Parts: sequence; structure tokens; C-alpha cells
Amino acid sequence: MRIISRKVLKDFYENSSYKDSKSGIESWYFEAKNASWNNSAEVKSQYRSASIVGNDRVVFNICGNKYRLVVKINYSIGIVFIRFIGTHKQYDKINVNEV
Repeated sequence: MRIISRKVLKDFYENSSYKDSKSGIESWYFEAKNASWNNSAEVKSQYRSASIVGNDRVVFNICGNKYRLVVKINYSIGIVFIRFIGTHKQYDKINVNEV
């Protein structure tokens, strides 16, 4: 899968408040980059704790569910768009279907 944009992930874990997220985010990035998901069922089979939400959005738990990563996946062209990365508190303030 092609992931747009890794910079968003790096900016997050390079923030002094979220340095502990680096290994979890990088692990997810390399696994997703090497994946070839054709549909949400394939995502769910690889990440059982992922939440499939509407509008092609998937929510991943990072670092034992300390952080949330929201992506939009275009399965037909193999692109994952990073839509949000943040803490649970920050996640609770967004509309996951609209980010």
C-alpha cells in the first residue's frame, strides 16, 4: 500500500509529548506499506482490534490503544491516506467519518 503522508506520522512522534509512540507508529507504517489490502475484511484479518467505520475509514489502536490512527483507504488504487493521529482524548473530539 502507498501511504500518504508519512510526514504526519513523523511529526506526531517527534513531538516531545508523544515520543513513546514512535515504535508503534513505525511498526504500523511498515506493515501497512507491505500490505496489499483489497477490502476492509483483509485489514480486519491482519488487525483484529482495528475498527472499520463508514466512509472507507479505519481506526487503528497504536501503543496498546494509547493512541488512535484514523486512515482512509482507497482499496482500488492501493492508497492509505492518514487522516488523524492522536490521543484518545483528542480522538473523542473528532468526527471520524469526516476527518
